[in-house]
Amino acid sequence: MQMFSRLAVCFIAASSFALASSSCAEEGRAVSSASGPIVHAPAGALEGRMDGAIRVFKGIPFAAPPIGALRWRPPQASARWSGVRSAQEFGPACIQPTRHEQNIYTSDIGTPSEDCLTLNIWTPADARRAAVLVWIHGGSLTGGSSREMLYDGARLASRGVIVVSINYRLGILGYLAHPELSAESPDHISGNYGLMDQIQALRWVHENIEAFGGDPSNVTIAGESAGGLSVMYLMAAPSARGLFAKAIAESAYMVSAQELKQRNHGTPAAEDTGAHLVAALHAPNIAALRAMDAQAITDASAAMGFFPFLTIDGHLLQRQLVDTFDRGEQAHVPVLAGFNAGEIRSLRFLTPPPPATQAAYEAAIRERYNDLAPEFLRLYPGDHMQESMWATTRDALYGWTAERLVAKQSAIGQRGFLYLFDHGYPSMEAAQLHAFHASELPYVFGNLDRTPPLWPAIPDTQQEHALADAILDYWSSFARTGAPSSARAAHWRPYSEARAFMHFTDDGPQSAEHVFSGMYELHEQAVCRRRAAGDQPWNWNVGIISPPLRPSPQCQ
Repeated sequence: MQMFSRLAVCFIAASSFALASSSCAEEGRAVSSASGPIVHAPAGALEGRMDGAIRVFKGIPFAAPPIGALRWRPPQASARWSGVRSAQEFGPACIQPTRHEQNIYTSDIGTPSEDCLTLNIWTPADARRAAVLVWIHGGSLTGGSSREMLYDGARLASRGVIVVSINYRLGILGYLAHPELSAESPDHISGNYGLMDQIQALRWVHENIEAFGGDPSNVTIAGESAGGLSVMYLMAAPSARGLFAKAIAESAYMVSAQELKQRNHGTPAAEDTGAHLVAALHAPNIAALRAMDAQAITDASAAMGFFPFLTIDGHLLQRQLVDTFDRGEQAHVPVLAGFNAGEIRSLRFLTPPPPATQAAYEAAIRERYNDLAPEFLRLYPGDHMQESMWATTRDALYGWTAERLVAKQSAIGQRGFLYLFDHGYPSMEAAQLHAFHASELPYVFGNLDRTPPLWPAIPDTQQEHALADAILDYWSSFARTGAPSSARAAHWRPYSEARAFMHFTDDGPQSAEHVFSGMYELHEQAVCRRRAAGDQPWNWNVGIISPPLRPSPQCQ
């Protein structure tokens, strides 16, 4: 009956638009009008555009607008529309703090809106049961959008995969936990609305992507920075299980998170944080907050220092990421993960000023790292203090996380592939930004010419295009098969083979072993001691601002 109704809709739509009678012979097949390709999906008919041999569909709603009474509630599936919906323009970005300063990541995202739960699809014109890559943008869970030029999926889709990019709620609108919100929830939880949006988008893809030529059983979730963080939480969330078959996490960070109702690891309960925030916004209750302007409360909460994060609520997220992965409770899927050599060069606010002298630096490390200090100073010596401090934060956040991801997947019998992006070019080096945070993204998408305005310009050279071609090969083949490969570049061995990783250098991809030997063990031991202490978070409070780390029998 469902098949009949969908075919009937296809027939009616085709007749209405004077399309060829054979164009809907196969359910979900794309057809073309004078304006653009049309796809008949379970959600409704969509008209997109052609970008060469790639069909592009933009601004597709995957959930009802989370406004009014739906603000701070789980996303609701969008209603099926009638007729043919135009999908030729991006939907608005989600509400985010008003920008007052620009940096290398700033791009034009248009006017944000609460009505933002849309996704975009790039699919080869001849796609049939093609692998699907769902991209989750970064931006500290505070900013960003799927409409950024850097994420244009056409060139990645030209490698035979379908690319989907999604929006999700950000900031206070996406991650507020509060006792009132928990009380009105059937599951007695709150927060994590942005993560729920991501799961709803994956459900939409699962139900509709076949109409675009995709294989719903071969979906890869992928993201960078906060997108990589989201990938890990999707791996941990039981309700996301079965919606993806592989995962890519670029510059992810497995830091501690707030717990919903109790203080833990030196962090207040998420509900307490939310209650203080709502009071500071002069809202007597959640009903009053829902009536306030979304942009105003977003700007005000950001000015107050509210930092959105995931919440361990015992339902959607059952425990800290480190515990989930230690117990082998994460999704059992192949993983590709890595980090960049210069992560902190563009995130220098994550490190404190260096001490006045080398002696002061080394004394601070000995005081804080105790018996781990000799190994710490071997890895991060005092005679290169600034470089060592940047490397410390890089490794504690991103390097340790990437290696932990692939190590834990390998331990449960899944393939893990590790990389280090260590490439620079003249304008990047001139700005002292060698291999900075997110600098791999133009190569991942093949968009060397579509970077933000203040991004160090990538030269139009054979060397740069060759690296982009290799990375496009690796990422697209991983999405198809779960193993990255390229006929034009080095063989990428799984991490389980002698802790192998792919080193992306100025000379191209190089197979190597033991990334920054000893790095993973040091930070694994430091995090273990913090977990054992129970009153210390683990994030960027490392090096000379680390809490004292004492030996623990649990960490031997």
